[in-house]
Amino acid sequence: MIRQHLRELLPERKVDPSAVLVLLCGSAAAVVVWKQLARRQVEKKMEEARRTRDESVKKMAKIVQQFREQMPTVQTDAILSLPLVELTERLQKGLLSPRTVLYAYLEKALEVTQQTNCLRHFIPECEEQLQEIERRKEKGLLYGIPVSIKDHISHKGHLSTCGLAQCLGTPAQDDSVLVKVLKKQGAIPFAMTNVPQSLFNYDCSNPIFGKTLNPFNHQKSPGGSSGGEGALIAGGGSILGIGSDIGGSIRLPSSFCGLCGLKPTAQRLSVSGVGGPVSGILAVPGALGPMARDVDSLALCMKALLCQEMFQLDPTVPPIPFNEEVYCSSAPLRVGYYDTDGYFPLPPCMRRAVQETRVALQAAGHELVPFSPPRIHYVMNELFLKTFFADGGCAWLDVFTGDIVDPSLKPQVNCCKIPRLGKKLLALLLKPLFPRLADYLSALAGMRSVKEMWNHHHQIEVYRTEFITRWKELQLDAVLCPVLGPAFTTGYPGKLLTAISSTMLYNVLNFPAGVVPVNTVTEADEEELKLYQGGCDDPWDHTLKQAVAGAVGLPVAVQCVALPWQEELCLRLMKEVETLSHEKTAA
Repeated sequence: MIRQHLRELLPERKVDPSAVLVLLCGSAAAVVVWKQLARRQVEKKMEEARRTRDESVKKMAKIVQQFREQMPTVQTDAILSLPLVELTERLQKGLLSPRTVLYAYLEKALEVTQQTNCLRHFIPECEEQLQEIERRKEKGLLYGIPVSIKDHISHKGHLSTCGLAQCLGTPAQDDSVLVKVLKKQGAIPFAMTNVPQSLFNYDCSNPIFGKTLNPFNHQKSPGGSSGGEGALIAGGGSILGIGSDIGGSIRLPSSFCGLCGLKPTAQRLSVSGVGGPVSGILAVPGALGPMARDVDSLALCMKALLCQEMFQLDPTVPPIPFNEEVYCSSAPLRVGYYDTDGYFPLPPCMRRAVQETRVALQAAGHELVPFSPPRIHYVMNELFLKTFFADGGCAWLDVFTGDIVDPSLKPQVNCCKIPRLGKKLLALLLKPLFPRLADYLSALAGMRSVKEMWNHHHQIEVYRTEFITRWKELQLDAVLCPVLGPAFTTGYPGKLLTAISSTMLYNVLNFPAGVVPVNTVTEADEEELKLYQGGCDDPWDHTLKQAVAGAVGLPVAVQCVALPWQEELCLRLMKEVETLSHEKTAA
């Protein structure tokens, strides 16, 4: 094997590879050659993966063209404009055929990915699933609905890459539970979407499949790590997608791309069959959730997934069906609100969105109560970051072994590569001038003992109790708060990991949280941004200002939160916010 690689490296030289190998053994040059061999192997895997992706695109383009020739009069624009609830009704009544709907979305997805590079792979088995549901007598709640899924949600016969070369090996042997339930309900998974390398970034770029762009502005990021989903749905190439969220990975793309997205309580939806580069992180659990154009679509998706099929396939999921009564209630709500968490002040447009939404909710008869989330600085550094970098980042860095690190991730990777003592010394030196950066570096140093880790887990429980106690004292139904946005210029998310404080909080707490777009960035917002000072006058504040500049016309969103297992109440507040924002736009 080694000799073969040497022949490839020295194709035009008449040198015996065996002799070269002997000379190299034990020398520094041997290390260089080994690195070259490893790099060549990685590049070959990447080339093969890209070739497979391109072939799937060509195949789908050919299938769509054949459909167009057979059905030249089909008005695909009319189909693509239908909201999910109306589309399902027409499919159920036979007013539209699943075949027509599938090919309409395949055609649009081809167009969107050509513009944004949002797809990692088409799923050719979607035609088999189409034939399966056409034969079926029973129609599920998502009968005939094309659904896109994030890269690492397993689909039988396809890779879950996480944007990493080391994952370009064995395809999934079975569908994840979520995909099985989607199919049971009549949905047709038709595409897998692109993600950032290792999933631990809210940009969307990896060395294998490249960078995904925001469909509204190609200089901007679609967010991450469910960025491919965000770009595809926002571009009109999917009507319903499934993402995942462990620090904001559903909510940030929803914010950046003007979508509705829900991060449920962890384990409300099954995560069985969902991969990840680093396994076993339980203190801050990840969750799967839906992304779509409107809140009713999220509610319909949750209703379809929270069924007996899921509860039987995964007994670890609590058998709690969707509570339609809570979602459809019109009773006034008591809502806590805040427009800043005191740790990472957001751009003026995002704070404006919360205040305008607060006023609208009050005018609609809801009671709004000031609420202040406690100790976010502590939560970000001591609870969130130390969970993922408990070993100083060693496990995360290991996933890049032999791989090419994507440029968007290099700031995070370089920080992790600093030795533990170096991180501590830098933190000590930076503390007087830039305390926020110092605490970040200190957190990346991780923990030194099992006892310290046990105490860390205990402190998360203590904080949850403190937060819930404050919530209960104010007798809140839900909370309205900001979300990071507007969309960052590509390349900036990797420089601002801790800017996700607005979303990561509800991963630590394990509360359901969703994002709703309410308006767009105005010229006045852009002018006000010029006066933005941030909170600490450190490099992060200046970088954030640069990251969000030039966003006029891009979506602005808010975040809605409820207590654990109350997804329906969270969606209820999201629906109220959506309705009021639409009324304001129409006025």
